[in-house]
Amino acid sequence: MSITAVVKKNTYFDSVSLMRISTQANTIEGIEQAFVAMGTEMNKAVLDNLNLLDDQLRAAGTGDLMMVVVPAPGLDGGQFIGQIEQLLTAKAPTGDSDIVYKTIAGAKEAIPEANFAVIAVNGAFAASEARKALNGGLNVMLFSDNVSVEDEISLKQLAHDKGLLMMGPDCGTAIINNVGLAFSNNVRPGYIGVVAASGTGSQEVSVQIHALGAGISQLIGTGGRDLSAEVGGIMMIDGIRMLAADPDTKVITLVSKPPAPETEAKVLEEIAKAGKPVVVYFIGGDEEAVAKAGGHFAASSFSAAAQAVALLDGGSPAETNIDAERIAAVRANAQEGQQYIRGLFCGGTLADESMYALLADDHQVYSNMGKDPAFRLGPNDQSREHSFLDFGEDEFTNGRPHPMIDPSLRAQRVAAEAEDPSVLAIVMDFVLGYGAHEDPVGATIPYIKQAKETAAAQGRELEIIGYVLGTDADAPSRQAQIKQLLDAGVTVTASSTATGQTIRALAAKEN
Repeated sequence: MSITAVVKKNTYFDSVSLMRISTQANTIEGIEQAFVAMGTEMNKAVLDNLNLLDDQLRAAGTGDLMMVVVPAPGLDGGQFIGQIEQLLTAKAPTGDSDIVYKTIAGAKEAIPEANFAVIAVNGAFAASEARKALNGGLNVMLFSDNVSVEDEISLKQLAHDKGLLMMGPDCGTAIINNVGLAFSNNVRPGYIGVVAASGTGSQEVSVQIHALGAGISQLIGTGGRDLSAEVGGIMMIDGIRMLAADPDTKVITLVSKPPAPETEAKVLEEIAKAGKPVVVYFIGGDEEAVAKAGGHFAASSFSAAAQAVALLDGGSPAETNIDAERIAAVRANAQEGQQYIRGLFCGGTLADESMYALLADDHQVYSNMGKDPAFRLGPNDQSREHSFLDFGEDEFTNGRPHPMIDPSLRAQRVAAEAEDPSVLAIVMDFVLGYGAHEDPVGATIPYIKQAKETAAAQGRELEIIGYVLGTDADAPSRQAQIKQLLDAGVTVTASSTATGQTIRALAAKEN
């Protein structure tokens, strides 16, 4: 394997820009792999794991830019470095009135009415910039990750004292005053407020609320660690209080992966104080504890949305539907030993929801999400039995864009999973939104076709299940993405919850 690496000293780009540039670089004909990232220890560790780290890259500092190219066989990687540099220097189209400010203080001085800052810089500098914004009276959405838990606690306590939002670190979705930020979807405004410690979880609940005819007043992201024992739910509790005081919010919905028990108890104490109906969707949450606190327990993301809409309009919650006939046909056509589900996800909460659907029936599930080391999968580990991977976890995104931006790594895994004759179905999500890939389904279809051809050549059928998270107001539209999947012979589910129910039925043990 030929590798070309270039380090540009003292050349800083923010993480969002580098995600975009890496995605574009990986589409250049003749490039097998391209990495464009800052010289952090974490990024270098990723390159080392992939056997792409040389002495020059090893010596790079956190303020140095690394460009790494793996060209196709017979090509010189050096010829592509210039093209990547052109991507780095190219400017996005801007209006005549757009002005670039070098500092938060400079922007605040020029726009004194501003009250919000979105920060996406290298994690080594993110906490400092967020603190400047908070001290300047700005609410903060901190997209950056690799921020210490100590800094997170300090920033959130500062925001709490000032009565400001401190969303993040690693906050990827929010809707504030009908303005979508980062990976949010184009949903209608309405009267349901969401506070979420899960990016794709909050997206899923918001698009299902939209599909049910209601809308969002505010969607406050907290960052994934907010409900940990260390952070203690500072932002979620403040978010509940803000929505309780918001006259445009009639129903509050809480969303999170499994929280720390002591933090969950603190959050639930806020329900009775809110004075409004509160729906609680904490994966693996305690139904009895939620009911005792006066909340409405949701066992799934769809249930959270359906209950919120029913509480708003006085109706009955809608129910999910799955294609029982299709499930029966797939099971009937399965070859001997063809029994396992492989989940390849961009969204962590979507992955969790499907994985928990199998765990509910006492299946063994290997993943990069669980805490049991006996069932832990690393990014380079081969899947076995039921396996679920969240490609948005740090081990997959360090040194490369999030799979919602660049779906290529996940797409390549589709073809690899098809080689295993014990696989009955591969399940995937396709997440639309303002910051996501412009055609995630289209980028994956060639690998889906290859997977089906591989299985057919071995005399078996391979079921591909896809769920598109989005609305028809997104670009691309949800329906346009669904059509591509259907045309490729993919079974499409209507929600994340329906996806979990479908694979649970496919994997059901014989009586």
